[in-house]
Amino acid sequence: MNHKIINIALVDDHALFRSGLANLLREFKDIKVVFEASNGQELQQILKLNNQVDVILMDINMPVMDGYAATSWVKKKYSGIHVLALSMFDDEIAVLKMLKAGAGGYVLKESKPLELYKAINEINNQGIFINEMVTSKIIFSSQNIALDSFEKTHITEREIEFIKFCASDLTYKEIATEMNISPRSVDNYRENVFDKFKVRSRVGMVLIAIKHKLINIK
Repeated sequence: MNHKIINIALVDDHALFRSGLANLLREFKDIKVVFEASNGQELQQILKLNNQVDVILMDINMPVMDGYAATSWVKKKYSGIHVLALSMFDDEIAVLKMLKAGAGGYVLKESKPLELYKAINEINNQGIFINEMVTSKIIFSSQNIALDSFEKTHITEREIEFIKFCASDLTYKEIATEMNISPRSVDNYRENVFDKFKVRSRVGMVLIAIKHKLINIK
């Protein structure tokens, strides 16, 4: 079976990491690393000359132009290119800011090669990647679940409002203030939505909501 080649760009300010990641990805026959960049500004310059890219693996913290600004620019100029955030730590707020900028998911830099390969294929095919660290295997292994089936979980308008706030960089305490409810009520919303979505984290909740078009955070 012939697989379509997925063209990849690597954006990270650490040259050794980029080089190692590029060599790792070249082990997969349907992955092609077309270029590397050390920051968002360099990415802008290269994309103007070569925009034949399917997926950008984007570091978050970089000098000159960071991942947030670079991702926002890419999605405005080249909306068909998917961005997969690269995170050193499982930092929910940083990842949420990347999702807000237009990223379709994230992977940790210490992920295993096959995990990264799966993430690249999934975001290329579906536009979004939901990993096992943020959601249960029930949803993770059934991402093509029909929307009408998903809606049987009975998400309320108030819960959708809560999810929209969770897609921001507000703390749960600040969300309570915005919704004019107590911190304990916010805890209840979080627990209820986590249970309905079968997720383990705030990022997972937001990704599931985006996937099923319950919210639009861009």
